[in-house]
Parts: sequence; C-alpha cells; structure tokens
Amino acid sequence: MPTSLHELTEEDIARRLELAIMNDKNAIAESSSYSEWLPGPPRPAAVLIPLLKEAGEWRLLFTRRNANLAEHSGQVSFPGGQVEENDGSIENTALREAREEIGMDPAKVRILGRMHDILTITNYSVTPVVGVIPWPYPIRIANDEVSRVFTIPLTWLADPGNYEIQYRELPPPHKSVEVFYFHLYDGELLWGLSARLTLRLLEILK
Repeated sequence: MPTSLHELTEEDIARRLELAIMNDKNAIAESSSYSEWLPGPPRPAAVLIPLLKEAGEWRLLFTRRNANLAEHSGQVSFPGGQVEENDGSIENTALREAREEIGMDPAKVRILGRMHDILTITNYSVTPVVGVIPWPYPIRIANDEVSRVFTIPLTWLADPGNYEIQYRELPPPHKSVEVFYFHLYDGELLWGLSARLTLRLLEILK
C-alpha cells in the first residue's frame, strides 16, 4: 500500500475515488445550506481536476479566471463550466471546458473518476471529474476566460499549515458557512469552491 502521495499510482487514485463514492452514498452538496435560499433548481456543471506528474511528484493544475468575467472573476479555479445539451456526459462537459479554456486535447486526458457533486452559492451543481493530463503540455490559454495556468504540489496542498478556515455570514436565519483559504502559492490565492474540492480530493487520496 502506498505510504505517501508521491507513491500513489493512477490505479490507486481511481480505486480511492470509486470507494469514496460507494462509501458516502448520503453525501449531498457540502454547501447544502445554500439550497434553502437560492432561486430555483441548480444548473448542472462540471470541472476537470487535472492531476499531473512533474519530477516524480503529483501536482494539480489550476487556472486564474479572467478579471472581466461576470462570475467568479479573477479567482483561481479548475477548468469547467455549465453542462451543454450535446455534451452527452458529465465527463464530456469537463473535457470540453478544458479544451476550450486551456487547449487540452480530450484524448490526452485519462479519466480516473468523479467526486460527489457540490452546490455553489451561484446556484450551480458542480460535478468534479478527476483526470491525469500529460506534462509538460503545450497549454493554449483562452484569453477571454483565463489569465494564467499554474500548478501546485499535492504535498504542499496537503500541509494543514498552508490553509485555514474562515466563515461567511448568510442572511438570517441561516447559519454561517465555512470558507477555505490556502496561503499564497506563487502569488496565487486558492480559496472557496476550488479550495474545498482540493481538500476533498486530498481526504480521498490520504
């Protein structure tokens, strides 16, 4: 059995994702408290959580969204977006968005599995799709959506000293909700939904 994140194989990761889905059948959106006051049903969406190996260690690839976007502008995120009618599957949605945002060829991505859906405060139900991408890779940024692409080592992300929890107040009578913030890495601030998904993936892998 692997004793560190570095030693995990793709098969190890796929199996742990499968077990997490099987063993957590009652998991709904982690931010389900939003659902009480969001208008209407959530819009289905997907993100690709891109894993890559560099110098023998696993890293995650992130994007920084363009500052001019209407939603989540300037935030660190994973490639992703709303499901379109002709996507055919949630995996196809994640792959299409990765192709559109960073030029990732869907045929080059090895899908390892999904994580449970999560509801966002902007009323999306997001399905995280975990996949391994080749690295190095000739990234082609869609400048109207993405400002930058960068990677962070899993071992850095897994260090509890590198993140903290703050609380966001919701309109009464709702309770405050947890918001995760990582410390700056290479000048970038990982927080909110992407931070929560990152920590959930690390829980599964550890």
